[in-house]
Amino acid sequence: MRLDLHKFFQATNPGRTLFVENSEEDQKYYIDFASVRGGQVIEDLRDNITIWAPDDPTCQLLTGHIGCGKSTELLRLKAELELVGFHVVYFESSQDLEMGDVDVGDILLAIARRVSESINSLEDIKLAEPKGLKNILAGAAKLLGEIELSAEAKVLGLGQVSASSEGNFSAEVGVPGIGKLTASKEDGLSLIATGIGKITAKAKASPDLRNKLRGYLEPRTNGILEAINSELLEPARKKLKQHHKKGLVVIVDNLDKVDSTPKSWGRPQQEYLFVDRGEQLRGLNCHLVYTMPLALRFSNDFGTLIQRFIVRPQVLPMVPVRWRDGSECSEGMRLLRQMVLARAFPDYEQQQRLSKITEVFDIPETLDRLCRVSGGHVRNLLRLLNDSIKKERGLPISGRSLEAVIREYRDERILAIDHEEWVLLRQVAQHKKVAGDHGYQTLIRSMFVYEYRTSEESWFDINPILADAKEFNL
Repeated sequence: MRLDLHKFFQATNPGRTLFVENSEEDQKYYIDFASVRGGQVIEDLRDNITIWAPDDPTCQLLTGHIGCGKSTELLRLKAELELVGFHVVYFESSQDLEMGDVDVGDILLAIARRVSESINSLEDIKLAEPKGLKNILAGAAKLLGEIELSAEAKVLGLGQVSASSEGNFSAEVGVPGIGKLTASKEDGLSLIATGIGKITAKAKASPDLRNKLRGYLEPRTNGILEAINSELLEPARKKLKQHHKKGLVVIVDNLDKVDSTPKSWGRPQQEYLFVDRGEQLRGLNCHLVYTMPLALRFSNDFGTLIQRFIVRPQVLPMVPVRWRDGSECSEGMRLLRQMVLARAFPDYEQQQRLSKITEVFDIPETLDRLCRVSGGHVRNLLRLLNDSIKKERGLPISGRSLEAVIREYRDERILAIDHEEWVLLRQVAQHKKVAGDHGYQTLIRSMFVYEYRTSEESWFDINPILADAKEFNL
């Protein structure tokens, strides 16, 4: 079978998340790295819900470098939880929030919106009208001057209201940018989802509106939390169990991408959300899984964070290409080779793929060079591979083209590294560990340093793409 260059190029898109649960093709691309990542991270998250606390709300945190494969693993978690009977709401918070300026109220409303949409899509489940939440949103909408509020109906966005003898009502909702919506009393969740979506979209696009909205929501945070719990989550859990579901799980992805920029009073945003407001983030009455910025593990407030969430974050480390002593990790290399070759030959068995290496690379050593220089960072490996295909303008990829791409990436990365950081990088390379000060946090956040784990130990090492830089070898 001839290798389809265009399909292979598309399969190596570094921005693509594998939807293993509902894509047969993505299932073929998926490689399980658990054997070299120090433990069954996703299985632990799953078991904490399904075995240890199926009927009680839980809140768990997952962290790791951006691009290490968290989204793919969380989607696998979603599939496994659904398989045993849970209703799972998964969403990427970056679609709803401005990641450079996030407050806890924004996250709570995003969750309320996504849960409302998901429950509303279930034909057999209807919830009572969430009046308290609607009134809070109506006030926010009125404040932003976006939607005209009907005082008689007290429902977000209702215009002309007509009631029937049975006590039902219907209305037309004028929503800028959408037009007229027709709603009934049974459509309360739809109005909640639409209203939150319009409000947050406006706020996301305008710093001034964000500040205006924050001023309204912040003193009402506990009321919002109580309304979401009592009017949405608790009734939803009850109804789901009546329909033979085991419970409700909300997975909030991409919160690890929240910027570290300080709030107006100087507190870094990451610490503010996950430390100062951690109790409110975990206060929702359902199972929760949040992704968390990796740099918080090295913060002086990490102990307080654990107290707030009452759990230690699960870490998804890099795939090791070398052990701590510098010797090659043969199993990590084997799995990374398979990850690359599976994108080219998804229908082949593993041994068959190895016989096809020279259809993708000029020699097997070029594939090994790609795997080693990636440092086991899945997305960066795919990015190097994808760009090498373009550099070569076809296949097989030559060592020369790969080295040209590596050099370009290295030159870009070293522009951001100052003298003090080179000193820290040499210390990491020598001692295989980092400390908790700000300099090391910067190295972690900038992906100049990677974390690795086995079942026996953990260690850090520099991003291999920097190892040949002359500044590092001074």
